[in-house]
Amino acid sequence: MADEAATLRQATEAVFPFGEIIAGDPKMQAALDLARSVAPADSTVLLTGETGTGKELVARLIHHLSPRADQAFVAVNCAALAETLLESELFGHEKGAFTGAVAQRRGRFELAHGGTLLLDEVGEMSPALQAKLLRVLQERTLERVGGTKTVTVDVRVIAAANRDLQQMVAGKQFRDDLFYRLSVFPIPLPPLRERPSDILPLAEHILGQVTRRLGKRIVGFSPDAAATLTQYRWPGNIRELQNVVERAVILCQGEHVLLAHLNLMHPAPPAGGPKTLKELEREAILAALAACQGNRRTAAEQLGIGLRTLYSRLKDFGISTEHEEDE
Repeated sequence: MADEAATLRQATEAVFPFGEIIAGDPKMQAALDLARSVAPADSTVLLTGETGTGKELVARLIHHLSPRADQAFVAVNCAALAETLLESELFGHEKGAFTGAVAQRRGRFELAHGGTLLLDEVGEMSPALQAKLLRVLQERTLERVGGTKTVTVDVRVIAAANRDLQQMVAGKQFRDDLFYRLSVFPIPLPPLRERPSDILPLAEHILGQVTRRLGKRIVGFSPDAAATLTQYRWPGNIRELQNVVERAVILCQGEHVLLAHLNLMHPAPPAGGPKTLKELEREAILAALAACQGNRRTAAEQLGIGLRTLYSRLKDFGISTEHEEDE
């Protein structure tokens, strides 16, 4: 058991991506300032925000800056397990507690003893499990599933939710007493679309990570690709950005990621006013290139224009076409 806790501590130290928090935008800077302020206080923190906004990364930052930094950081996704499995995962179980329980097993609360426990997607917990969690938070004790022995735990809890817990409380879907226990220090995280100045630096950082992992030499994004990344709404936030960049790196054969390598299905609308015919034409060409994975001959056929005409339009619109094949 001690070995398992030690492994968790070592994993935290090895993979903690402290240097990966890129936040020049004032909204994200404000959230990180709150995280730095609460880190030494040992208070319960509630991180809120859409999926993919970096809640676990901020939770790790809080742990890293806290007096518990040399202990384990343990994360549990409450939406990933059925209620019975989640209860055992959190509180542990005794041998014979249920079918398949062939040995005693400590839960995540015990493994995080002295450290930090992140309860991700806490809004997905059932009412029954919410009540048991509230008791552990209040009394700092628990009983393993199928057991009667009381176990004392010293754990700092950070909860994360992509659902509006206050709205769930109003709809009787989440216990109000648990909500108040968890939200001692709430930190809202802005979606990526509300921090546009961070999009390109994040994309370039991810690009560097992916190219190193895949052994490719790509130095950056073409101007039109960079502009499109910045203008895109990013409904999936940073997680979607990671996926888009990785796919683009796989497709890219040159030194720059081109617009045709990006798989953006819902480009952002212009700032205001109706689109001009030139804007509509440019969007149609970009959409055709994306659908054809950059093959200009096939894109020209889809658009109903000649290949030479397409080349002329690409030049007019400043759309880069380096290292693409038309076969």
